[in-house]
Parts: sequence; structure tokens; C-alpha cells
Amino acid sequence: MPPMPPITERARDLAFPEGPVAMADGSVVLVEIAAGRITRVMPDGRKLTVATPGGGPNGAALGPDGKLYVCNNGGFEWAVDKGFTKPAGTPGDWSGGRIERVDLDTGRVEVLYDSVDGRGLRGPNDIVFDADGGFWFTDLGKTFHDRIDHGGLYYARADGSMIRTAAYPVANPNGIGLSPDGRTVYAAETPSGRLWAWTITGPGELAPQTWPEVEHPRLLGPAPGFRRYDSLAVEACGNICVASLRIGGIEVYAPDGPVIDFVPFDDPYTTNICFGGADLRTAFITLSGTGRLVSVPWPRAGLRLANS
Repeated sequence: MPPMPPITERARDLAFPEGPVAMADGSVVLVEIAAGRITRVMPDGRKLTVATPGGGPNGAALGPDGKLYVCNNGGFEWAVDKGFTKPAGTPGDWSGGRIERVDLDTGRVEVLYDSVDGRGLRGPNDIVFDADGGFWFTDLGKTFHDRIDHGGLYYARADGSMIRTAAYPVANPNGIGLSPDGRTVYAAETPSGRLWAWTITGPGELAPQTWPEVEHPRLLGPAPGFRRYDSLAVEACGNICVASLRIGGIEVYAPDGPVIDFVPFDDPYTTNICFGGADLRTAFITLSGTGRLVSVPWPRAGLRLANS
């Protein structure tokens, strides 16, 4: 295994941080899933509470109106395993998932969507905006002691006017991202440790598939051995950087599939990555099991996201 890169710790004592968004002023907005909180980590390390929507705020992205759009999974039960905090099922008071819009200046939280096609959202997880002002998001589904609710891939408008199913069911999709040309959407499955690519034909529309490839048109990888995938980010050159649970690090896939790099971290719950800085060569990583946000210099530039 390659050595862990030199890291800069940006914040600690975070309650299972996820969904980092690098801001123009050098701060990073992230969620603390276990606290139901959205927090802004300033360049000097100060932590400012933006909003407390409750539930389980998860993935986040800036919208065309400058507001923060948040996938809220409704919350988890929590456990500590060998000193690392981790999700451990669904709480008894869980009431469903939702997509929320958060005003970063006032902290006001609005529920934008809580259902699609007559089905309640289960566990919205990660989100990415396209150049048309809409957004793709994953729903991880929800795990109970006696069943697992299906997840899916969805598309919606930021003004609340439209939400549609793009692929359903999908086996616990987690991280999501778009190719630099906007023609491919990637999603990483958590339990299988697989990365999939769909061809986009229009806003919220995917190329037709035939059974049994209804869900999965193209498999990238998978990498050898057991892993569980979390969130992801895309580089400007098209590589896909996937946070890998259990082995604790970032696996980098080439657009045509093979893993070309692995960057290890000292937390098996390495959950997310985003790019910031003037040249987008600083990677911000959430090490959720130990409650830290860190940054590392990245060898390649990240893809500039819509609305950034």
C-alpha cells in the first residue's frame, strides 16, 4: 500500500462529517450527519453552525441561486467500532428522506422534495448539479432490521417544479458525479464496491437499457478485493475519485474503468472528497470515523463544478 500523503487537519471533533463543499473564500461547508447539522469550517479552523435541519444531512452542493442543496437521509443509529464512529441502522423515529434547500446567510431550511412518483424518498445521499441548473442525486435506500428499502438514481429541478426517476431500483447507490462533458453520470454502490456509468440523453434521461442491464449499462472496474464505496468527485481530466470505506482511502478510476491510483488515509471511514483552491489542486477529505476534515495537495486538478 502506498504511504499516506502529508495532510493538513482543517477541523476535528466533527460528528461524522460528509458532503464537503469548497467555497470561494477558502472555507469548506460540510454536514455533520450524526448531529443533524450543517457547519462552515473557516480557513483559520473556526467552526460556524450554518443550520440544524435535523435528520441526517448527507451530500451537499451549491445551486444556481447560491443556496446549498442537501440530501437528507432522515438519520441513522450510531455505533463505535474499534474507536471509529459509524452508522448502524435506522432509528425508530425515522420519518423519511428529503431534499432540502438551505440559505447559507440566514440558515433557513426548506424541504424541496420528499417523494418521487408516489414513493417517499428513503435515504437521499449525494448530489451534483448539471449545466442546465438541475441536479442528479442518489438515494441509498434504507436498512431496517428485517428489510432493505431500494435505492435509486433521480433528477430534479432546483426550483421545486420537477423530480423524476432515472434508474430504479439500484443497489444502495452512494456517491454521484458527472463527466467533464456532462454526458455521463457516475454512481458508486456501497455494499458491492462497484462504480457504474450511465449515458445521459437529456435532463434526467438515460440511454435506454435492455434487461438485465436496466440499472447498470457500464461497469468501471471493479477493483480487486472487498471494499465499500462512499462518495466521489471527478477530476478535470475525467478521472473519478471514489472514497473507499473499510480500506480507508481514495481510489482513482480512469474514465474507461481501471483503477490507476490509490491514496490511503488513517480512517477506514474515509467518506468524501471535493476540490478547492485557486487551481482546484487541493483535495478536501472527510475522515468521518474520527470526525476530521483534512486537506492534501492533489496531483491533478479537480473538475470545476456548476455554480462554483
